[in-house]
Amino acid sequence: MKKYFKYIALILIGTVISCREEVQKPKVSYGASNKVSITKTDTTQIEIADLPIQLEGTNYLIHPVGDLRVYERGSKARYGSSSVNDVSFTISNLGEYEITGYLQNLKFQKVDSDSIRPLSDKPVLILTATYLKTVADRTHNNVMVYTLTDSDTNKDGKIDTSDIKTLYLSDISGENFTKVSADLQELVDWSLIESKNRLYFRTIEDTNQNGQFDKNDVLHYNYIDLASKKWEVKSYKPI
Repeated sequence: MKKYFKYIALILIGTVISCREEVQKPKVSYGASNKVSITKTDTTQIEIADLPIQLEGTNYLIHPVGDLRVYERGSKARYGSSSVNDVSFTISNLGEYEITGYLQNLKFQKVDSDSIRPLSDKPVLILTATYLKTVADRTHNNVMVYTLTDSDTNKDGKIDTSDIKTLYLSDISGENFTKVSADLQELVDWSLIESKNRLYFRTIEDTNQNGQFDKNDVLHYNYIDLASKKWEVKSYKPI
């Protein structure tokens, strides 16, 4: 009986250690160079698109593109399973003026055209795409805001949610796709102040280069004037 409890204790300790290691997985891996790396697209994945979405007040269709999701009964979702039980052909979710999911790309099509163009020509993982309807109504500038990962910052060979999250903007046509957060800084959050037509956002920089974002790192405060045709990031110091 004592041996039995010892084995249980060892298993529990091992589980705790493995969980800690998983939690402490770095978001940034520093090598000889701090340049961000771009991974190649995984050709083993099956790429599909959802039916097009037309956000209210726009004259563009948006086609969400992502990987086919395969589920095995009694287990978590996984890709590329050889024992398929359930397949989800839905890769995105639609809220009011916002598309969410784990998307490989978005493709844009003007309603009076058959031409479809991609948002990005590089590997990315798009988490949210938000149309700023109130800004469009006030300024006639049709702006999309994206949160996504755009590089393999932890150098594990893939772009996923374990990498640094960044902030991008584009026109409603998908053109002028522009990164507005700094490289190697994790996006904390963003907020639209409608009365000023400003997009405020915070990022955190791994100043001690330990691969983690924690209380010892530095927060950066920025905003962009969306009434302007040129998206210029300006810093401010609230503290």
